Amino acid sequence: MARIADKLTDIGIKALRSRPRAYRVSDGRGLYLEVSVTGAKLWRLKYRIAGKEGRLSFGLYGAKPPLVSLAEARKRADRARHDISEGLDPAREKAKGKAAGRLRLSADNTFGALANEWHAFKSQRWSSASAVRIRARLDGDVLPSLGRLPMGDVTPMDFLLVLRRIEARGSIETAHRVCGYLSEISRYGIATGRMATDPADTLQAVLGAVVKGHMASVTDPEAFGALLRLTDNYPGGFVVACALKLAPRLFVRPGELRTMKWVDIDLDGARWDFTASKTTGRLVVPLAPQCVEILRELRAVTGAGPYALPNDRSARRPMSENGVTVALRSLGIAKETMSGHGFRASARTILDEVLGFPSTVIELQLGHRVKDSLKGAYDRTTRLPERVAMMSRWANYLDEIKAGALTGAK
Repeated sequence: MARIADKLTDIGIKALRSRPRAYRVSDGRGLYLEVSVTGAKLWRLKYRIAGKEGRLSFGLYGAKPPLVSLAEARKRADRARHDISEGLDPAREKAKGKAAGRLRLSADNTFGALANEWHAFKSQRWSSASAVRIRARLDGDVLPSLGRLPMGDVTPMDFLLVLRRIEARGSIETAHRVCGYLSEISRYGIATGRMATDPADTLQAVLGAVVKGHMASVTDPEAFGALLRLTDNYPGGFVVACALKLAPRLFVRPGELRTMKWVDIDLDGARWDFTASKTTGRLVVPLAPQCVEILRELRAVTGAGPYALPNDRSARRPMSENGVTVALRSLGIAKETMSGHGFRASARTILDEVLGFPSTVIELQLGHRVKDSLKGAYDRTTRLPERVAMMSRWANYLDEIKAGALTGAK
């Protein structure tokens, strides 16, 4: 019997994008891809046996195992259809196989193996800093207790004991974050057919409340001018001094500033184009003439290495995570007054309330996700001419208030 032409191709699958709601794309004869709101693509087979409808999951789409390719999904679907023709329910057969597998404890079916696999898969979408940070939390808090447990036998109480130990050292926010990681790992296990439930599903409700605070920042123009007079005359090392000058003028996230790479900077074109750490989308930062001048001086010193702001111990590593914060404290600027992250809040407030720039333009330049009812999420290059003008006006305004002139005129 001739095979009915399949509908999906690898090129077509790779082109599928997430939507506000999950949706399905058929490959024919009951096999389809379910695309989640996060963009994950899960193979499923819809079938009927003895008049009852059943569904079977084959795992997430991908080229490398344990991900399931298009060809492999079709093979598994063919095997399942053969079972059905023999009167066997493939979902029950799969469940029997999982139950038998739980009798064996090996490195392949432990929660630690699943966590490592999840981390390797997700790392492709994270920044390197996020991957390192989450790896450290897994190694320090999760795997010592849960790593050797069979993934199908992990209970909510196993998770809760880990989270309570984190809370006991006063790290309430970290406990919530780790709970989120445990839930993601479990749901990855469900999607790949190796866990039946998410033991972390209800645990956020029993964790301590996180007290949210605003990053310290200066939003009064006169006080901000006084702050600039201090930071622009920092007497310490040249690299940190440049970082202190760039931080208020670029107002990117501290991690993005310290990992700035020369390969992403176009001084002649006056722009810095890089992957934003929070959204993983490309962000264009227009460089005002003042910033170009600072970077040209910096390149003469650090241009031989990859980082514009390298570590003082190795040019192959970025500046210390606490470099700007330590410099602020050395200038007598208290943590209650200004933080490295606070330059973003200062810029957001003054650009809006004093200089009168549209909030959408400001948010785009901050690298935030901005939506409207017609276009959905904006691209990071949206309204770029307005942002070029805004960044130029912002740099000039900082020169003005640093010199003691207070003006809101555009």
